[in-house]
Parts: sequence; structure tokens; C-alpha cells
Amino acid sequence: MKRTSRNILKCFATAFVVAILFMSCKDDYQRVGEEAIKPVFPERIAHNFTFTYTETVDVMSSQDSAQSRVIAVLSSPLSEDYDNQNFKFRTFPNGLKVDFFDEKNQKSIVKADYGIVYSQTGLIDLQGNVVIETHDGKKLETPQLFFDRKNNWIFTEEKFTYTNPEDGTIMDGEGMDFNKEFSFLKAHKTYGLMTIKEEKE
Repeated sequence: MKRTSRNILKCFATAFVVAILFMSCKDDYQRVGEEAIKPVFPERIAHNFTFTYTETVDVMSSQDSAQSRVIAVLSSPLSEDYDNQNFKFRTFPNGLKVDFFDEKNQKSIVKADYGIVYSQTGLIDLQGNVVIETHDGKKLETPQLFFDRKNNWIFTEEKFTYTNPEDGTIMDGEGMDFNKEFSFLKAHKTYGLMTIKEEKE
């Protein structure tokens, strides 16, 4: 009887000591810098894909059928979708190319080494060798460019080179904003050699 009581008492004591050891092994280490950032993983990954944006010419009801036209074709070797985050976004870490088509089906091209699309704000951030080539030969080159889809407005605060074959001009500068048709351009700062065509009277 005494041995059984002692064995039970030893078991309780052992369990108590083990419980205290586990409780004392709490992680009190304060993480800072990069190790404090929780890893973020994409919800979906797409490889070598092409995405076509279309719109119908006329407004349709639920049972109508109508012709649609292609307004843009996005292609990229890799897309990572982070819709699982509070602030949703999509990245194109290996670059992207977008072909835009206007009402006359004239194509303009945008290329970049990296892109990120913020779904909730409609802002697109293009980085690394960003090039825009319009259907009429105008060309803009810059290291970074933002496109506000809601307002159809494009802007950069970086250095740029803008070539306009219609006027025979090449403009270097820093900071520019313009509409997607390139019909309105505002350069914040220009420098270097700029050729301007004179109109004959």
C-alpha cells in the first residue's frame, strides 16, 4: 500500500516537473528587422499565361448577346496572386508585356521587368526598363511608371526619355504625367538637348 502511494506520488511529481519545464520554455525572444516580418505566400501562381481583356460595344442585359472587342492583352512568364492578404495585390516578378488596342484597333505596347497591380486601389506599378510604344511611333522610356486605372492617368517621378517622331523631338527629363492617349503631356523637369521643329509661316 505504501509502495503504491509512493509510486503515485512520484508520477504526480514527475508530471508536475515536466509541466513546469514546458511552461518555462516559452519563447521570449524579441524578433526585429527582417526576421520579425511574417512570410507571405501567394494564393495562386500562373506560369506562361496570356490574359485578354474585352468589352462589349453596347450595354447588355443578362440574356443579350453582342459583339465584343479586345482592349488589352497581358502576357507574362509568371504571375503571383496575393488575394489572400488584407491589402490584395498581384505581382509579375519576371516581367510583363501589355498590348493595348484603341477604338480603331491600333496597338500600343507597354513592357517592364517587374509589375505589381494593387487590386483595391486600381494602381499599377511598373519597374525596370519600362517602355511605352504607341501605335504612331511615340516612345517613353523610364525606370518606373505608375498607371492609375480609375482615372486613366499615367505618371512617373523618375528620369525619362520621350521620343516623338511626328515632331522629330527627343526630350529628356525627370518626372512626367500624361493621359493614356498621349494627347496631354506634362514634364516636371526637362534637361539636355531637345530638338523642336519650327513652324513655317
